[in-house]
Amino acid sequence: MANELRNTDFNVFDPMNDFFGDFGKNFFNSVAGNQMKTDVIENKDNYVVSSELPGFKKDEIHLDYNNDTLTIHATHDLSKEDTNKEGKVLRKERTSSNIARAFYLPDIDIDNVAADYDGGILKITLPKQEIKDEEAHKISIN
Repeated sequence: MANELRNTDFNVFDPMNDFFGDFGKNFFNSVAGNQMKTDVIENKDNYVVSSELPGFKKDEIHLDYNNDTLTIHATHDLSKEDTNKEGKVLRKERTSSNIARAFYLPDIDIDNVAADYDGGILKITLPKQEIKDEEAHKISIN
């Protein structure tokens, strides 16, 4: 349902445009646009995952690989406080961002994964683990 709403260019607001103007469209586009845009490329030797995380610091990004799934989680809290000359708070605003994505990437050589974060772009290289064909095992029936 959420994808259908997103893909319809928010036509649910068209009948109310006289009253709301572009508020509905702009509001939902800004919410939908607050996702981690990610490219996942597979080649013969590895997977390369590149995610856009502008505004995040390196220590606000957490990576985890468990059950053949790479999880990227980023969170930060920003606050702004304006005071007058006497030090009384005139305005205090807070905002936080919390985004996460997960990708199924099987058979990774976890000991050789490399990650780099530069200019708001997180690049993770996940080498594929060589899978050995096991010999068939004969199972006897009692």
